[in-house]
Amino acid sequence: MQDTIESIINGLNDIVWSNALIFVALASGIFYSFKTRFVQLRMLKEMLRLLFGSKASERGVSSFQAFAIAISGRVGTGNIAGVATAIALGGPGAIFWMWVIAFLGSASAFVEATLGQLYKENKGGEYRGGPAFYIEKGLKIKWFAIVFAIATILSTALFLPGVQSNSIAAGIKTAFSIDPLYTGLFIVTFLALIVFGGVKRIGKFSEIVVPFMAIAYVLIAVVIIGINFEEIPSILSLIITSAFGANQAFGGIVGMAIMWGVKRGIYSNEAGQGTAPHAAAAAEVSHPAKQGLVQAFSVYVDTLFVCTATAFMILFTFQYNVENPAGGFLFEHLPGVNYGPEYTQLAIESQFPGFGKVFVAIALSFFAFTTIMAYYYIAETNVSYLDSDNKKKWMVWALRILILGATLYGASNTADLAWTMGDIGVGIMAWLNFIAIFMLRKPALALLKDYENQKKQGIEEPLYDPENSDLNIDNVDIWKRISSRFKEESV
Repeated sequence: MQDTIESIINGLNDIVWSNALIFVALASGIFYSFKTRFVQLRMLKEMLRLLFGSKASERGVSSFQAFAIAISGRVGTGNIAGVATAIALGGPGAIFWMWVIAFLGSASAFVEATLGQLYKENKGGEYRGGPAFYIEKGLKIKWFAIVFAIATILSTALFLPGVQSNSIAAGIKTAFSIDPLYTGLFIVTFLALIVFGGVKRIGKFSEIVVPFMAIAYVLIAVVIIGINFEEIPSILSLIITSAFGANQAFGGIVGMAIMWGVKRGIYSNEAGQGTAPHAAAAAEVSHPAKQGLVQAFSVYVDTLFVCTATAFMILFTFQYNVENPAGGFLFEHLPGVNYGPEYTQLAIESQFPGFGKVFVAIALSFFAFTTIMAYYYIAETNVSYLDSDNKKKWMVWALRILILGATLYGASNTADLAWTMGDIGVGIMAWLNFIAIFMLRKPALALLKDYENQKKQGIEEPLYDPENSDLNIDNVDIWKRISSRFKEESV
């Protein structure tokens, strides 16, 4: 029975993650990069300015809190275990393709986050938004919005939490020899305290924890790179040559490098996947493009900083294996070690004996736990969408039980099955969202142009006017109140 279930899950994963999705992700990033005139480069300075430029209110979180919520979703198991998986199955060249999808995906992230802000709603005194909201309001396709909402709830509450708790449990077991079941029970207990507090508690927790854990992790990587600085040219050469098949050892797996680099890149930075718009919608800003720019920058933080830190630590210390698709290994430095967080733990351990396993276990626990928190917020937002009259309280309670159960189950589940189910969840959401944002690209691009025009006129804080006939965007009544409020505050 177990074999049959795993066979079905693997078959579904093969369908969802066919080469078509890899092509769509790359093509979308290229398309939006050109349509926005490479906003991810041109407006980098503005992204940094906006990151700390708004305050929280009774209705919404600050730009930095929304950024932290999104980063807590982006920075997770994918940054530690996911990078190791990409190297193990795609070789060092997979890292280059992770960089590529991060750079291109940043433009996709701008579009989806801007749409999340544009079509948000005030529900229960808090801003809520995301793909389900902009599909219904922007595309006016109710059934499509419902399908996305249901798919997202299943993905973020059932499929994806297990990946995070599984990696936490694996890291804790390696470092402290604690049974995964006990780790799972601890995670679920602490998670319950957070999820009953709503978006404000999630935002405040993320605002404190996310910057701390990311900075500490990157600093350790910088130290290891510094210790091995003479290897920098050879490691960069290894990554580039492997990415294009010029490396003798890994030349035969270029296709695997591209597939796993893009696959793990999307899983990690979530650009275009449809998760970040939920956090973006929660922010209190004067123009939708502001959150588009902030969320575009969060992709860089995830992949170019944290994922690269992991990759360099693993490659600099040679603590990895690369599997041969035909059987055996193309490179084997860790006989008997499964790919996952153990690669990163052993990499740091090789430089700092007695420290690496413990540090990665703790860092991974923070990374993955805040990601589960973000998943809950995303799932709750889609439950809120389905509960349009805000009267079906049982749906929220059912969601809490579902995500707590999935988290506990994933902690003691097999890693392969957990990752496969997580991939299915990410893939389904990505397919639906890529289609939606392509159909809604015009409002997002028009808002970018409007924002830039106001900046050129010397307006420091551009304000979106929903009655601007040049933009001609309907179903954004909430912005009439937001616009009036910001106008009053500026007087």
